[in-house]
Amino acid sequence: MKYLFLDFDGVLHPTTHGSTLFSKAHLLEDALIKYECSIIISSSWRFHLSLDEITLTLPEGIRHLIQGVTGEPYMGQYARYHEIVGYLYDHDKHFANWRALDDSWAEFPEGCDNLITCNPNTGITKVEIEKLIDWLR
Repeated sequence: MKYLFLDFDGVLHPTTHGSTLFSKAHLLEDALIKYECSIIISSSWRFHLSLDEITLTLPEGIRHLIQGVTGEPYMGQYARYHEIVGYLYDHDKHFANWRALDDSWAEFPEGCDNLITCNPNTGITKVEIEKLIDWLR
């Protein structure tokens, strides 16, 4: 099983003022029609909404792939990376095949091969979707 750790802000929609929430989510939905993986929410939205509420914000075509959320916030360098590794460790998936779709490159160690970085001003584009599909194949 492959695991996709998904951020929202700067990925599923740009972080620029006036952007429509989840305006890019259809790109992810289209990519995952042919290629399945388990989605774990790593977005900070997990601190404000329940898993059910988060799931309902996403396109119907990917809701069934949502398997959970990462845990408590990590305080320190590479926080998002440590939250993901902590999730994998806590769920006995130490050697899992995973990727993170995220705009916060500074929250991952430099050169992290598991990170597919998005530009926060645009959110995901076809470039990141192609990288995701290459991994999913």
